Amino acid sequence: MPDQDPVLKMKKLRSTLGDAVATIEQSAPYGAVLLSYNQGLQIYVDNRQETVSEHDPTAGTVLTAFDGRTMRERALGGFDQQAILRGAKELASEGGFVKKQLVDPGPERKGDFRTPMKIDPSKMTTKEKLEKLRELNARVNKLDERIVNVRIIYREVSQNTIFGNRVADLAQDIQRVMIYVYAFTSGEKGIRFDWKSRHASAGWEALNFSDDDLQDLVEKAVGLHSAERIEPGEYNVITSPSVSGVIAHESFGHGVETDMFIKDRARAESYLNKRVGSPLVDIWDDPSLPGEFGSYFFDDEGFAAVPTQIVKAGIFQRGITDMYSATALGIPRSANGRRQDFSRKVYARMSNTFFGRGETPVDELMKQAEDGIFLAKMSSGMEDPKGWGIQVTCHYGQEIKGGKPTGRMFAPVVITGYVPDLLESVTGVGKDLELGGGFCGKGYKETALVSSGGPHMLMKARLS
Repeated sequence: MPDQDPVLKMKKLRSTLGDAVATIEQSAPYGAVLLSYNQGLQIYVDNRQETVSEHDPTAGTVLTAFDGRTMRERALGGFDQQAILRGAKELASEGGFVKKQLVDPGPERKGDFRTPMKIDPSKMTTKEKLEKLRELNARVNKLDERIVNVRIIYREVSQNTIFGNRVADLAQDIQRVMIYVYAFTSGEKGIRFDWKSRHASAGWEALNFSDDDLQDLVEKAVGLHSAERIEPGEYNVITSPSVSGVIAHESFGHGVETDMFIKDRARAESYLNKRVGSPLVDIWDDPSLPGEFGSYFFDDEGFAAVPTQIVKAGIFQRGITDMYSATALGIPRSANGRRQDFSRKVYARMSNTFFGRGETPVDELMKQAEDGIFLAKMSSGMEDPKGWGIQVTCHYGQEIKGGKPTGRMFAPVVITGYVPDLLESVTGVGKDLELGGGFCGKGYKETALVSSGGPHMLMKARLS
């Protein structure tokens, strides 16, 4: 029945959230209510099989009471008005709140926000989506006789949120889409592969690939059959936007989520207002970027999406926060209080984390590198926030000689080093900027949808 639609239930409850907030604030200085509904779809197509699966939807309510020292929450499955009011009364009755403590609810704010879309995935049938993916699979398969398989993974994630406190009445409807196209090729060394992807807060229109895109994909997959292992050592390195992004994500992403400061698990805390990189290095986290996979209009604590500069001209400026960590540390809020879903705790989490663009054309960076390695595509990354060691694995790299790529490939290539040393070595930053999206865990749990990226960058790095 129509009135069983979770989104409709949320809308009907919206005008009553003030009653729950007022009930909580009879005992606590601050109360808030979050209504959250997440759903998604995945389609997998390759030469041998096709699967369609829905993500388990989550639908529920979070009641929050905070006195500036202690934050208490209650999660309720579903959207029932009476259950929410009972939960608010029970939360208020727990007592023990410091009532004289002031907790800033933020400025008065109201608004309804929705991801702009030309082709809304919710208006397409699963059959229509499947047909488009089959067509894409066929386009790639015909490009080279050495192709043995083409794998396409499509995901869509829809997030509906309503947030209220005594000064806020907010709603957002966010649609995210992503697609990966893998080409597997056969040769004397076995199977080699490469991939291209698209990620966006948008509709299906963001998922297009040109013929040149797909031809380049296949050529790289074939080229990897001749890839060599690199001689370990220090090199002049140019990072692509995807590699720049994983460096930003690992170096000044997780390590500046300020709940890590409270737990004394991040070395960055002791570098506040100190140099951590070259004067050319700027790092941002910005959930307000239009169309990016990690974007949103407000975080799960109702804080409006705004950019936060983490590193400015090589100086560490600040971390990213949720309400609790900002209050405990006495620092300004940023728009990074995020939950995996209503049943999970809120944490300070990244959104779109990236190096700021510079002023140098990419071909000029190549000339400045003279001889070195172009790291074309990231594969994975990890960092020790306490020790500041970093490791970034690249799917492949390409030799640069005399300021130009030679076509010689190395795979895989791993960057290792100490974060400030790596960032201090940056001597050139491109004027381009590109981000790519994905799923980020916090300690192998608490998944958040994020983007990372930046421009092409010239630095020195130890490779193996």
